[in-house]
Amino acid sequence: MIPLRDTASRQKLPVATLSIIAINIIIFIKQLILPYDDNLNMIYRYALIPSQFAQGLIHFESYIPLFTSMFMHGDLVHIISNMWVLWLFGDNVEESMGAFRFVVFYILTGLVAGFAHFLFNPMSDIPTVGASGAIAGVMGAYFIMFPHSKIVTLIPFIPFVPFFIRVPAPIFLFIWFISQLRSGIMSGICGTIGGVAWWAHIFGFLAGLYLHDRFLKKKATTK
Repeated sequence: MIPLRDTASRQKLPVATLSIIAINIIIFIKQLILPYDDNLNMIYRYALIPSQFAQGLIHFESYIPLFTSMFMHGDLVHIISNMWVLWLFGDNVEESMGAFRFVVFYILTGLVAGFAHFLFNPMSDIPTVGASGAIAGVMGAYFIMFPHSKIVTLIPFIPFVPFFIRVPAPIFLFIWFISQLRSGIMSGICGTIGGVAWWAHIFGFLAGLYLHDRFLKKKATTK
Protein backbone atom coordinates (compact mmCIF):
# COMPACT_ATOMS: atom_id res chain seq x y z
CA MET A 1 0.00 0.00 0.00
CA ILE A 2 1.37 3.39 -1.03
CA PRO A 3 -0.14 6.38 0.84
CA LEU A 4 -0.80 9.34 -1.43
CA ARG A 5 -2.64 11.87 0.75
CA ASP A 6 -4.90 12.15 3.76
CA THR A 7 -8.29 13.79 4.12
CA ALA A 8 -7.56 15.74 7.32
CA SER A 9 -7.61 19.46 6.62
CA ARG A 10 -5.21 22.05 7.98
CA GLN A 11 -5.39 25.83 8.29
CA LYS A 12 -1.73 26.89 8.48
CA LEU A 13 1.45 26.26 6.55
CA PRO A 14 3.40 23.51 8.39
CA VAL A 15 6.61 25.49 8.81
CA ALA A 16 8.31 23.01 11.14
CA THR A 17 7.53 20.01 8.95
CA LEU A 18 8.79 21.80 5.85
CA SER A 19 11.93 22.90 7.71
CA ILE A 20 12.71 19.35 8.81
CA ILE A 21 12.21 18.13 5.25
CA ALA A 22 14.49 20.90 3.94
CA ILE A 23 17.24 20.04 6.43
CA ASN A 24 17.10 16.37 5.45
CA ILE A 25 17.30 17.24 1.75
CA ILE A 26 20.22 19.64 2.24
CA ILE A 27 22.18 17.04 4.21
CA PHE A 28 21.42 14.37 1.61
CA ILE A 29 22.64 16.64 -1.18
CA LYS A 30 25.83 17.22 0.81
CA GLN A 31 26.25 13.44 1.09
CA LEU A 32 25.84 13.13 -2.68
CA ILE A 33 28.39 15.77 -3.62
CA LEU A 34 31.09 14.71 -1.16
CA PRO A 35 33.89 12.51 -2.49
CA TYR A 36 33.34 8.85 -1.67
CA ASP A 37 35.89 8.69 1.17
CA ASP A 38 34.60 11.90 2.76
CA ASN A 39 31.02 10.65 2.54
CA LEU A 40 32.07 7.37 4.17
CA ASN A 41 33.81 9.28 6.94
CA MET A 42 30.66 11.37 7.46
CA ILE A 43 28.55 8.24 7.75
CA TYR A 44 30.85 6.58 10.27
CA ARG A 45 31.06 9.76 12.29
CA TYR A 46 27.38 10.75 12.40
CA ALA A 47 25.42 7.53 11.80
CA LEU A 48 24.30 5.41 14.74
CA ILE A 49 26.57 2.37 15.05
CA PRO A 50 25.27 0.27 17.96
CA SER A 51 28.57 -1.45 18.80
CA GLN A 52 30.41 1.88 18.99
CA PHE A 53 27.57 3.43 20.98
CA ALA A 54 27.78 0.56 23.48
CA GLN A 55 31.48 1.19 24.01
CA GLY A 56 31.02 4.86 24.84
CA LEU A 57 27.87 5.04 26.94
CA ILE A 58 29.57 7.14 29.60
CA HIS A 59 30.77 9.73 27.09
CA PHE A 60 28.49 12.53 25.89
CA GLU A 61 29.97 12.46 22.39
CA SER A 62 28.70 8.91 21.90
CA TYR A 63 25.10 10.12 22.08
CA ILE A 64 25.46 12.65 19.26
CA PRO A 65 24.79 10.04 16.50
CA LEU A 66 21.39 9.29 18.08
CA PHE A 67 20.46 12.79 16.92
CA THR A 68 22.50 13.27 13.74
CA SER A 69 21.55 9.89 12.25
CA MET A 70 17.94 11.13 12.04
CA PHE A 71 18.93 13.60 9.32
CA MET A 72 20.92 11.27 7.08
CA HIS A 73 19.73 8.82 4.43
CA GLY A 74 21.16 5.95 2.48
CA ASP A 75 19.86 6.61 -1.02
CA LEU A 76 17.31 8.55 -3.08
CA VAL A 77 14.44 6.09 -2.53
CA HIS A 78 15.11 6.16 1.21
CA ILE A 79 14.85 9.93 1.55
CA ILE A 80 11.94 10.36 -0.88
CA SER A 81 9.81 7.73 0.88
CA ASN A 82 10.63 9.11 4.34
CA MET A 83 10.03 12.74 3.46
CA TRP A 84 6.76 11.92 1.69
CA VAL A 85 5.39 10.13 4.74
CA LEU A 86 6.57 12.95 7.01
CA TRP A 87 4.77 15.48 4.82
CA LEU A 88 1.61 13.35 4.67
CA PHE A 89 1.24 12.93 8.44
CA GLY A 90 3.38 15.72 9.87
CA ASP A 91 1.40 18.77 8.79
CA ASN A 92 -1.72 17.90 10.78
CA VAL A 93 0.19 16.75 13.85
CA GLU A 94 2.24 19.95 13.77
CA GLU A 95 -0.90 22.09 13.56
CA SER A 96 -2.31 20.40 16.66
CA MET A 97 0.91 20.72 18.63
CA GLY A 98 2.36 23.97 17.34
CA ALA A 99 5.67 24.22 15.51
CA PHE A 100 8.02 24.28 18.50
CA ARG A 101 6.31 21.44 20.38
CA PHE A 102 6.21 19.41 17.18
CA VAL A 103 9.96 19.75 16.66
CA VAL A 104 10.66 18.69 20.26
CA PHE A 105 8.22 15.79 19.90
CA TYR A 106 9.80 14.73 16.59
CA ILE A 107 13.32 14.72 18.00
CA LEU A 108 12.31 12.97 21.22
CA THR A 109 10.52 10.11 19.46
CA GLY A 110 13.48 9.83 17.09
CA LEU A 111 15.85 9.48 20.05
CA VAL A 112 13.63 6.81 21.58
CA ALA A 113 13.60 4.97 18.24
CA GLY A 114 17.37 5.12 17.89
CA PHE A 115 17.93 3.87 21.43
CA ALA A 116 15.49 1.01 20.84
CA HIS A 117 17.45 0.01 17.74
CA PHE A 118 20.59 -0.05 19.87
CA LEU A 119 18.97 -2.19 22.57
CA PHE A 120 17.84 -4.80 20.04
CA ASN A 121 21.13 -4.77 18.09
CA PRO A 122 23.84 -3.87 20.64
CA MET A 123 26.63 -5.72 18.84
CA SER A 124 25.86 -4.51 15.32
CA ASP A 125 28.60 -2.58 13.55
CA ILE A 126 26.31 -1.52 10.67
CA PRO A 127 25.79 2.27 10.42
CA THR A 128 22.13 3.18 10.81
CA VAL A 129 20.71 6.32 9.20
CA GLY A 130 17.25 7.67 8.45
CA ALA A 131 14.37 9.69 9.82
CA SER A 132 11.94 6.79 9.88
CA GLY A 133 12.04 6.29 13.67
CA ALA A 134 11.03 9.92 14.29
CA ILE A 135 8.47 9.75 11.47
CA ALA A 136 7.02 6.63 13.07
CA GLY A 137 6.49 8.76 16.18
CA VAL A 138 4.52 11.25 14.09
CA MET A 139 2.48 8.36 12.70
CA GLY A 140 1.76 7.13 16.23
CA ALA A 141 0.48 10.58 17.18
CA TYR A 142 -1.63 10.78 14.02
CA PHE A 143 -3.14 7.36 14.82
CA ILE A 144 -4.67 8.76 18.01
CA MET A 145 -5.31 12.36 16.99
CA PHE A 146 -7.10 11.86 13.65
CA PRO A 147 -9.33 8.79 14.01
CA HIS A 148 -11.78 10.01 11.34
CA SER A 149 -9.19 10.81 8.68
CA LYS A 150 -8.78 8.59 5.64
CA ILE A 151 -5.64 7.79 3.67
CA VAL A 152 -5.96 7.76 -0.12
CA THR A 153 -3.91 4.70 -0.94
CA LEU A 154 -2.52 3.22 -4.14
CA ILE A 155 -2.82 -0.55 -4.26
CA PRO A 156 -0.47 -2.12 -6.84
CA PHE A 157 -2.91 -4.98 -7.32
CA ILE A 158 -2.82 -5.26 -11.11
CA PRO A 159 0.42 -4.35 -12.96
CA PHE A 160 0.23 -0.95 -14.68
CA VAL A 161 -3.39 -0.43 -13.55
CA PRO A 162 -3.66 2.07 -10.68
CA PHE A 163 -6.17 1.10 -8.00
CA PHE A 164 -7.03 3.70 -5.36
CA ILE A 165 -8.94 3.20 -2.12
CA ARG A 166 -9.63 5.35 0.95
CA VAL A 167 -8.46 3.54 4.05
CA PRO A 168 -9.41 4.86 7.50
CA ALA A 169 -6.20 6.23 9.00
CA PRO A 170 -6.31 4.05 12.15
CA ILE A 171 -6.66 0.92 10.01
CA PHE A 172 -3.87 1.98 7.64
CA LEU A 173 -1.51 2.78 10.51
CA PHE A 174 -2.45 -0.36 12.46
CA ILE A 175 -1.65 -2.52 9.43
CA TRP A 176 1.64 -0.67 9.03
CA PHE A 177 2.53 -1.17 12.70
CA ILE A 178 1.71 -4.89 12.63
CA SER A 179 3.87 -5.31 9.52
CA GLN A 180 6.78 -3.65 11.33
CA LEU A 181 6.23 -5.79 14.42
CA ARG A 182 6.12 -8.97 12.36
CA SER A 183 9.30 -8.02 10.54
CA GLY A 184 11.01 -7.11 13.79
CA ILE A 185 10.15 -10.47 15.33
CA MET A 186 11.22 -12.33 12.19
CA SER A 187 14.51 -10.42 12.08
CA GLY A 188 15.21 -11.63 15.62
CA ILE A 189 14.49 -15.22 14.61
CA CYS A 190 16.06 -15.29 11.14
CA GLY A 191 18.55 -12.44 11.30
CA THR A 192 18.35 -8.93 9.84
CA ILE A 193 15.69 -8.56 7.13
CA GLY A 194 16.53 -6.06 4.41
CA GLY A 195 18.83 -3.96 6.61
CA VAL A 196 15.86 -2.10 8.12
CA ALA A 197 15.74 -0.85 11.72
CA TRP A 198 12.38 -2.45 12.46
CA TRP A 199 12.52 -1.91 16.22
CA ALA A 200 13.26 1.78 15.71
CA HIS A 201 10.00 2.00 13.75
CA ILE A 202 8.09 0.03 16.38
CA PHE A 203 9.28 2.00 19.40
CA GLY A 204 9.13 5.30 17.56
CA PHE A 205 5.45 4.60 16.87
CA LEU A 206 4.82 3.54 20.49
CA ALA A 207 6.60 6.66 21.74
CA GLY A 208 4.32 8.76 19.54
CA LEU A 209 1.26 7.03 20.97
CA TYR A 210 2.41 7.63 24.53
CA LEU A 211 3.82 11.15 24.26
CA HIS A 212 1.47 12.88 21.80
CA ASP A 213 -0.93 14.36 24.35
CA ARG A 214 1.92 15.91 26.32
CA PHE A 215 2.74 18.10 23.33
CA LEU A 216 -0.72 19.28 22.32
CA LYS A 217 -1.53 22.98 22.49
CA LYS A 218 -3.01 23.93 25.84
CA LYS A 219 -6.45 25.42 25.51
CA ALA A 220 -7.77 27.95 28.00
CA THR A 221 -10.78 26.84 29.99
CA THR A 222 -13.72 29.05 30.96
CA LYS A 223 -16.12 28.82 33.85
